[in-house]
Amino acid sequence: MTGEDPAKKKHEWMNKLKEEGKLKANPTEDHAIGLRTLQNPTRRKILKALNGSSLSIEEIGDKLNLSRSESKFHLDMLENALYIDKVKDSEPAMYQLSPRGEGFLANVEEAK
Repeated sequence: MTGEDPAKKKHEWMNKLKEEGKLKANPTEDHAIGLRTLQNPTRRKILKALNGSSLSIEEIGDKLNLSRSESKFHLDMLENALYIDKVKDSEPAMYQLSPRGEGFLANVEEAK
């Protein structure tokens, strides 16, 4: 997905979410989930660790000194809030930033 037009990439991602039934109908609920998810500094560190790469649960745990269960918990939260995606057909399961996660890093984290 790297090197793609960001607008095209976002459009394709949004269509995929609609097809999978993952798109939240209520924007207020969606923003509340995102806020709760990103209030945790460990989850923000995971987003930074995924910037520009795909990582497995074990690799994320090693980078951030987290147990497998801690890593899985945080990854599930980030995936539910649509900040990361599981890489399709990867073994072991690999995670990457979604367009929303990329936008957060570009617009929020870099602004600090």
